[in-house]
Amino acid sequence: TEERRRDFTKVARHEAENARVAVRSVRRDLMNELKEMVKEKLISEDDERRAHDEVQKLTDHWVAEVDATLAEKE
Repeated sequence: TEERRRDFTKVARHEAENARVAVRSVRRDLMNELKEMVKEKLISEDDERRAHDEVQKLTDHWVAEVDATLAEKE
């Protein structure tokens, strides 16, 4: 029924938001780890900046993938 489809859409949106939060959480953990590595002088600030850009690109890619999957399911 129409009501059931709306319920499924709600559930799909909720799960998509949980997936986005998980991706951002992993990003945050990686950024903190990079900062610690710079602090301990394991990597240079340039390496940190490059890694930061790469992590951001991957985050954007996976968030877009989640959004695309949600749009497909809706």
